[in-house]
Amino acid sequence: MARLNPWRWVVLGLAALYFLVPLASSVIFTVDVPGQGVTFDAYTQIVSTDGFVSSLLLSLELALATIAIVLLLMVPAMVALRLGAPRLRPVVEVICQLPLVVPPIAFVAGISTVLKWGPDHLSRTPLFQTFVAIQNPSFPFVLVMAYVVMALPFVHRALDAGLRAMDVRTLVEAARSCGASWPQALLRTVLPNLRGALLNAAFLTLALVLGEFTVAQLLGFQPFAVWIYSVGGSQAQLSVAVSVLSLLVTWALLLALAGVGGRTRTASSRG
Repeated sequence: MARLNPWRWVVLGLAALYFLVPLASSVIFTVDVPGQGVTFDAYTQIVSTDGFVSSLLLSLELALATIAIVLLLMVPAMVALRLGAPRLRPVVEVICQLPLVVPPIAFVAGISTVLKWGPDHLSRTPLFQTFVAIQNPSFPFVLVMAYVVMALPFVHRALDAGLRAMDVRTLVEAARSCGASWPQALLRTVLPNLRGALLNAAFLTLALVLGEFTVAQLLGFQPFAVWIYSVGGSQAQLSVAVSVLSLLVTWALLLALAGVGGRTRTASSRG
């Protein structure tokens, strides 16, 4: 029987305290009302609060659109790099990591400059309507474009790890030799083996969109994270309750993703 390292338990205990103590303090703050004792009114009022449902649905819609676009861009590009242009991999990796270097303030300042520049110079062209459409408050597509750029580092890392674990060239050549076209080879041979990497990329993108605040706030839109901030100015307990609930939902999604990934690996190993 392997001997347990006591330092491992010390590190795990310190990590648990680091994460659980702030969470427990937040929960206590939301349920302990001075003069009333323990009450869960802050949690029961979440759904009925003005703006909760609309902001959450907006964030989920933005997340789904971002996931779809970034995967449609990155999956074919990463597979093409593996098959035909391996020397360009360092270049693509550097480009995909640039969003980590550029501060969000500078990023949104550039977006604001472009959005202000467009109507001034394109007011007499059909592109003017495009600038208006992408800033529609009901679905600001400009946020989707910004989130696609911000998600590139995480999606690139997840897909790169998945592609490193498989022989893409052999799979594609086998599919092509059986008469499959390039799209069929990608859909029927590569994507099923990338299921875990795709789930990881989708979850990271979802977490990014749900928690992003700076870009949406400075551009004047109100997805879920901005709504939490706006509510916190007048209803502190409600704001913290929503934050705790969103954190628990994120953890639940992470556990579900881990379970799906584990079942996928088990099924593939049995096959």
